[in-house]
Amino acid sequence: MGAAKRAMPGVLVVLVVATAVGWAWWRHDGSWRPSDFAPVPGPQTSNVTPADPAYDEARRQLEALPVKSWDRVQDFQRYRFGERWSDDVDVQFGHNGCNTRDDILRRDLIRVELRRGTCLVQRGVLHDPYTGAVIEFVRGPKTSEAVQVDHLVSLADAWYKGARSWGDARRRDFANDPRNLLAVAGQANFDKAFRDAAGWLPANAAFECEFVARQVGVKTVYGLWVSSNEKAAMWRVLRRC
Repeated sequence: MGAAKRAMPGVLVVLVVATAVGWAWWRHDGSWRPSDFAPVPGPQTSNVTPADPAYDEARRQLEALPVKSWDRVQDFQRYRFGERWSDDVDVQFGHNGCNTRDDILRRDLIRVELRRGTCLVQRGVLHDPYTGAVIEFVRGPKTSEAVQVDHLVSLADAWYKGARSWGDARRRDFANDPRNLLAVAGQANFDKAFRDAAGWLPANAAFECEFVARQVGVKTVYGLWVSSNEKAAMWRVLRRC
């Protein structure tokens, strides 16, 4: 009799466990998973960086951009966008008596010195957004090219993604629009060349978001399209901005 009494607590434990298992089985129509009896997990720490609202507009614009393949007719020529650095344009800085290159150098460089009585930039310092380098600019036949003015959306890229159908005045505006221009290191400008975001991004990762957002803005304003690879590359950048 004493042994039977000592066995009773064990029997009760078995009954309770069997009842719980049976209840889970019934709830899941005869099937259950180990997770049905796993502890409830506590709060998790996410490694995903919240999106910056400053780039929400760029993300919306990118979503709306048309996607088409490159126009494969190989007929791009620089002259189709007018005289280099023309002041005869209807965009910001147009008709101000200064060429576009010097307009952008005055905007993007610091400690700017102008040639006396002109708007030509003689000296200045560039914090290159593409590489992060600091470059001393001195005007001269052997030194001027250290700092160049880049088209964020290259003229060739624009030509093959919509600009062929434009008139001369619109192409000239595009080539001199400050929204599409940036003073950068000469080597970085050479490396980028005609490539879109699928083929080239700045070595300075801190500038990637701004770089892509500006390209998206320019393509939106001018009604240019993007290739599927280009759009995917832009999304990879903007979704982490």
